[in-house]
Amino acid sequence: MLTVPVRQLGESERRAVERLLDLDPFAGAQVAERVAARGLAWWRAEGRVLGYGTRRHLESVCWLGGNLTPVLASEPAVAAYADLLAGEERLCSSIVGRADAVLGLWDRLAEAWGPARDVRPNQPLLATDALPVVPADPEVRRVRSGEIDRLFPAAVAMYTEEVGVSPLADDGGRSYRRRVADLVRAGRAYARFVDGQVVFKAELAVVTRRTAQVQGVWVAPEWRGRGIATAAMAAVVRDALLRAAPTVSLYVNDFNLPARRVYDRCGFRPVGTLATVLF
Repeated sequence: MLTVPVRQLGESERRAVERLLDLDPFAGAQVAERVAARGLAWWRAEGRVLGYGTRRHLESVCWLGGNLTPVLASEPAVAAYADLLAGEERLCSSIVGRADAVLGLWDRLAEAWGPARDVRPNQPLLATDALPVVPADPEVRRVRSGEIDRLFPAAVAMYTEEVGVSPLADDGGRSYRRRVADLVRAGRAYARFVDGQVVFKAELAVVTRRTAQVQGVWVAPEWRGRGIATAAMAAVVRDALLRAAPTVSLYVNDFNLPARRVYDRCGFRPVGTLATVLF
């Protein structure tokens, strides 16, 4: 029997949750952004925040919404989360977080929640707090509200290539388009346009007081191999550091060697390893 049960956390424990998330600002960035925006009250949040540990000593949290994200989850915490979640219907589309916790959860949940569409066990987590030494592409800029229609096809292409399914499948892309539009209006979407077409794009998908996390990096297929990605990423990192957060972070598939070389040139350094289970 578990001696420290998992419980759903409420607003009264928000400070404890925020202190814990500060201990892992890069891997816990998505959870930190949601807590900062919505708090922990169940009627405001887009998911549940589960906690492991006593009320006097919170050891770990786990976000359960569109994604399942464990943060600072030790082996006993992973076992406790899995014991609770195995009895629930899977509603999340992925499990993502530090590799040891994600793979430990999947080992325990696979029978109840499987099969997975894909398991990516080794995704280097990278971060930088320094302006890139490589020149930034002056043509990479924040996307304007009137350019959403131009950006959206590139965003769909990126998502389909990266995740393996189209974001248009469930509702014709309405929810994904809202997400893209929200990022544009928040000044968190970047692109380089050539003759009105997007040849490079990236977003600050998560912004907290500790880091801006880049996702959705994409180069149009016909522009790949021309060496535009390094300068383009340098422009994104430079703007994010000057305007959004004291660090920039991202994670990348270990097999994506061209992207890893770009990030290395832009000053990113390893800060851990993530894993993702996709459904």
